Amino acid sequence: VKGAALCESKRRDGAWDDIDESEDAATSETPSSWPCNIVYTVLDAMIAFPSENKDVTFEALCNALVRRTVFVTGAVDMEGCPEADRGEVAFIGRSNVGKSSLVNMLTNRKSLAFTSKTPGKTQQFNYFAVNDKPELARQIRYGDDVPGEKDRDSFYIVDLPGFGFAKVTQQLRQQWSDFMDEYLQERETLQAVFHLIDARHGPTDEDIKIMQKVGTILGAKQQAKEHCAKYIIILTKADKNVKNAKSQSNPGKVSNKVMEKLIVTMKENRVGYAPIVLTSSETRLGRDEVWKYLRFAAER
Repeated sequence: VKGAALCESKRRDGAWDDIDESEDAATSETPSSWPCNIVYTVLDAMIAFPSENKDVTFEALCNALVRRTVFVTGAVDMEGCPEADRGEVAFIGRSNVGKSSLVNMLTNRKSLAFTSKTPGKTQQFNYFAVNDKPELARQIRYGDDVPGEKDRDSFYIVDLPGFGFAKVTQQLRQQWSDFMDEYLQERETLQAVFHLIDARHGPTDEDIKIMQKVGTILGAKQQAKEHCAKYIIILTKADKNVKNAKSQSNPGKVSNKVMEKLIVTMKENRVGYAPIVLTSSETRLGRDEVWKYLRFAAER
């Protein structure tokens, strides 16, 4: 990981810009054929050999793939979304499902997404820029004209409002729902939608509504052969299902009853094709699998 990160750093600094990419070099790999971040090749190896993964390795991986993060804006409608100039991934789930904690774990940050003991704290579409130009935060905060460009592996993480416990009016809840419909239909840079479900309880009525929405909108786009975001089910809080959960020996699990209920519900709502990833923000379970899909946004 450290070696790949060092190579990528030199690449961003232009160390290999003068490599010959003519026909004489066609038989060998050149920078233009490399992934958007060389560290992703290490991720491929980590997924192939999961038994070799250690927490320190994951931390190094996250630090190499997420070098800068900054809150960009909170959108309440499509006009409030930032320019669609890079890939993005969206995280959605009912309140108190562990959404913010998972985002913080994936990016190896303690407070990228706001984590609160009060469910329903996220009440807008919160955009976080990953690997944008240095000092973007100063530009956003003070309006300074900061030079530079975003890195080639830059993307947006979008933290969507939680449903279920959020103490908001029915009118505002309906606005969120309408905005989400429009967002799923029209945001062409959306590469993946992560739907978070509590591994202890399985899908709730709110989760079923989300599945129905995704199944209807993304299903229609698939039939029309339009660009369609990948839909992934994320089971959170898997560590709560085991005693003395540990990152290596006993990271977490989901009961057969919950898994069977989930699979049936997915099929009933036309999302039976979606991959399922078991995670825990406490034991770091599932980091490599989720990053496999985050990569879609970075490589767009």
